[in-house]
Amino acid sequence: MVTVAVGLLLPGVFCEPALAAKASRSTPWGDLFGIHPPKPRAKVHRAVVPLPQPRPADAPSAEELAKEAVKETAKETAKETTKETTKEGKPTEQATPQPPPPSACRLALTEAIAIAPSIPDIRGAGGCGGEDLVRLEAIVLPDKRQVSVKPAAILRCAMASALADWIRSDIAPLAARLGSTISDLDNFDSFECRGRNRIVGARLSEHGRANALDVRALKLANGRSISLTDRTVPREVREAVLHSACARFSTVLGPGSDWYHEDHIHLDLMERRNNYRICQWNVWDPLPQTAPLLPAERPEEAPPREVAAKSDGSKSDAAKPAAAKSGAAPADEKSDAATSDPDPKPATKKRRQNRRS
Repeated sequence: MVTVAVGLLLPGVFCEPALAAKASRSTPWGDLFGIHPPKPRAKVHRAVVPLPQPRPADAPSAEELAKEAVKETAKETAKETTKETTKEGKPTEQATPQPPPPSACRLALTEAIAIAPSIPDIRGAGGCGGEDLVRLEAIVLPDKRQVSVKPAAILRCAMASALADWIRSDIAPLAARLGSTISDLDNFDSFECRGRNRIVGARLSEHGRANALDVRALKLANGRSISLTDRTVPREVREAVLHSACARFSTVLGPGSDWYHEDHIHLDLMERRNNYRICQWNVWDPLPQTAPLLPAERPEEAPPREVAAKSDGSKSDAAKPAAAKSGAAPADEKSDAATSDPDPKPATKKRRQNRRS
């Protein structure tokens, strides 16, 4: 029995120090489980909250504030879209696209040479259109006079520049030799998105590339109009225009080239292999004068027809005695006598008798 009691007491002796150490370790967490009494709380201080002030009369309305908020949001969105992230991770702002700088032709084609404002590029179907386009309204001569292009032509800058040089250097001196100055250029056709000769399915014309101009006539300041295909215009004038045009443009088509250029002259700057040029323009001579279809009117001073007939009869009567004396009449007098006989029946019978014989 003693042994049993000692065995029961020994575990309790050894467990008490362990329980005491455990209790000492759990002391900091005693408040969580309500082992120790709670600490006293500090006093609560009440704060006075001020009331909002009344809304000013000049304050913006809710709708205005909403609109401003939308604008600010749009600005922030635009800023974010213009920013890019580089490979290093640093944000860089993307510059807005700027229009291309003016070409050398555009810089050279000043208002002292031509009134030709630039227009936006045209990009149409089938390759129509072009870049560096201008609207040629007038050409300024060296003496500051303007040659109006009627109607205004839409051309590439290079074509407009070549046309201005042609008018200033060649046509203006030609007009001066004719005793006047050039005032207008008759534009028959410039830019038009179409095939060659307006044939469906044909290759794109240089008109569709804004690289061609059709000229019908040149008008002078004295009111004279020089039609380049008019046969009545002096031949030397038309030949002078022909030689000057073929020296400046790569393609010149006029009468004699085909049936599509009989009433105007086609000019363009088409680029071909080996700088090949085409100059097909026949300067025709004037047509010969033909006799009128109707007879001329009878002059007022002519004698009446009856008097004229009697005078013809007296001449034939005077010729008969002379024929009797001579014994034979000339052949022309016989024919006159035959025609003056009012009754042709005996002659008809004679002819019938001759036929029977």
